Amino acid sequence: MAIRVMLVDDQVLLRTGFRMVLAAQPDMEVVAEAGDGVEALQVLRSTAVDVVLMDVRMPKLDGVETTARICVDPDAPKVLILTTFDLDEYAFSALKAGASGFMLKDVPPGELLAAIRSVHSGDAVVAPSTTRRLLDRFAPMLPATGQEPRHKELQRLTGREQEVMVLVAQGMSNGEIAARLVLSGATVKTHVGRILTKLNLRDRVQVVVLAYETGLVRAGGGQG
Repeated sequence: MAIRVMLVDDQVLLRTGFRMVLAAQPDMEVVAEAGDGVEALQVLRSTAVDVVLMDVRMPKLDGVETTARICVDPDAPKVLILTTFDLDEYAFSALKAGASGFMLKDVPPGELLAAIRSVHSGDAVVAPSTTRRLLDRFAPMLPATGQEPRHKELQRLTGREQEVMVLVAQGMSNGEIAARLVLSGATVKTHVGRILTKLNLRDRVQVVVLAYETGLVRAGGGQG
């Protein structure tokens, strides 16, 4: 079954370009489009979508708030943020809101297609190092309120799971974590899955965000 994609961007020309790229793929189908967040939410009420390509800067309702409203539903489509600038505070906010990743609008077509497939399969498409650079820049802006309850969430994890969480937040892949901790790749994958489940997180991106919010990892990648 083809991956059902929705394009949300206020620039018609950009949507047209993305639609042409996706239409050439046998495993993808553009099933809906919207020019702003309000329209996107309306369309999603009546259209089944797997992946939303979401612009961040739009009239009426921006991509961050739209993403937050979409991701409230546990069965919501995956959201892939499209941003003009790397290290964009909007992209950071969208990751916190539940997006599965972000990419630049001028990304090569092959990378965009790979990202859509990855998001659809349940992976995050933001390279951990890129996520960390975002967080290094914007971690000082994280609200101080409500940190204690978030710290308590980490008590649900075993010592090993916390260790794995730190390494995920420091930008390591499962393979790198396995080598560091002398574990099998399958064991690391299991630990990551348990972290996601226990902390009610969608993907690795949110693991990184939470690690910074709780101070488990400091800006700069060091352990808290």
